[in-house]
Amino acid sequence: MTAREPAPPPLAVALDFPEPGPALDLGSRLVGRVAYVKVGLELYTAAGPAVVTALRELGHEVFLDLKLHDIPNTVARATAAAGRLGASLVTVHASGGQGMLEAAREAAARAAGLGAGRDARLRVLGVTVLTSLDQAGLAATGVAGHLTDQVHRLAALASSAGLDGVVASPRETVQLRAVHPPPFLIVTPGVRPTWAAGTGDQARVSTPRAAILAGADLVVVGRPITSAADPAAAAERIGSEILAALAERGRPRLFGEAIGKERDG
Repeated sequence: MTAREPAPPPLAVALDFPEPGPALDLGSRLVGRVAYVKVGLELYTAAGPAVVTALRELGHEVFLDLKLHDIPNTVARATAAAGRLGASLVTVHASGGQGMLEAAREAAARAAGLGAGRDARLRVLGVTVLTSLDQAGLAATGVAGHLTDQVHRLAALASSAGLDGVVASPRETVQLRAVHPPPFLIVTPGVRPTWAAGTGDQARVSTPRAAILAGADLVVVGRPITSAADPAAAAERIGSEILAALAERGRPRLFGEAIGKERDG
């Protein structure tokens, strides 16, 4: 085992840009400051796999947030492709069903170590209910019952299929953590610090501190960082809030440190 640098705070910055230039510029300023940079549909559609490769060459772990949702064979092939790219995390819609989720899990396991320079397996996260949806929005999709119940149903499905964890709003995290203890991962988007104005298109939001105290393993922040006058400083400020919350929670092991133990063997 070799000596490791201190793990950065469990923060993923969403690089939601329409072209690769700004994403790579910000990525270069965030190296060592965040656990992951997140590549979503907008950036991936605009720039393709090359942007994942470029971010990895900068030294980042990449969270590939494509929310895959298709027949099992297609999702399995896309998951395998994410592994070959060297992504560390990939998302699939838990509502795709047991067969689709198991196919993604199996493809990720087969892709272990195949990405350039990779020394850890690809982790698959099941997206529960998008944080842009409220109760009325969920009902309009034809899902009966309470939104929280749907989150729990989909998290249980993801767990049953052997996924590494879920993506869910911080508002559901306490209850999810009570049912799904570590190492099952809970990743929370919809996180806004108190000093950032507005919630954008998110309906279910929380602060970094509240998300961590609720039991989140990794928090995802976008516009409060990417739209800040000094994005790197904003990321460091949020990272400090997360580290303080981890200490307050009394369970200071960082997400990156847990991953690192697997890499070191």
